[in-house]
Amino acid sequence: MSRGTAGGSTSEARARLLGTATRIFYAEGIHSVGVDRIIAEAQVTRATLYRHFTGKEALVLAYLDVADQGIRGQVAAAREGAGTAADEVRVVARSIAEGIRSPGFRGCAFLNAVAEYPDPAHPVHQAVLAHRQWFLETVTDLLARAGREPGDEAGRHLVMLRDGAMAAGCLFDPDLVTETFLAGVEGILRRA
Repeated sequence: MSRGTAGGSTSEARARLLGTATRIFYAEGIHSVGVDRIIAEAQVTRATLYRHFTGKEALVLAYLDVADQGIRGQVAAAREGAGTAADEVRVVARSIAEGIRSPGFRGCAFLNAVAEYPDPAHPVHQAVLAHRQWFLETVTDLLARAGREPGDEAGRHLVMLRDGAMAAGCLFDPDLVTETFLAGVEGILRRA
């Protein structure tokens, strides 16, 4: 994924801009937030914004890149130390469940973003598809190694369960949602 910077450098101002945008985009949506608000809350100038990002779209892409890297790190950490491939699937599923139960949970950042950028050719939509493809390939590989064949069918099933849990987690009791999600993952694994 593109970093979305004009100069590529990391600075305190860039970090504040990206942190502010991440917080607001996730909590309130992308289209509802203007760059003037991000600039004001990050306490930077408009020139500083454009020194680090070519525009709002680049800031949105950087926000999604941060979310992507965070999820990749979460999955990698969850997989470390798990015994079998089935255990790795369970640990990844539990990390998803923990996210759904976390304070301020507002669904999947990627599903939220794609709802605001429905054009498949748009760079934001493409960034969402790239993240989702990585996640699908990751869980498909784990499920195939766990003996769940065909792995691609099981992978799609797990991704759909996750998507449903992410949507339901901000609408209903997160504990009940995650309990149902984890039971569904166990069902997929039992078919192995």
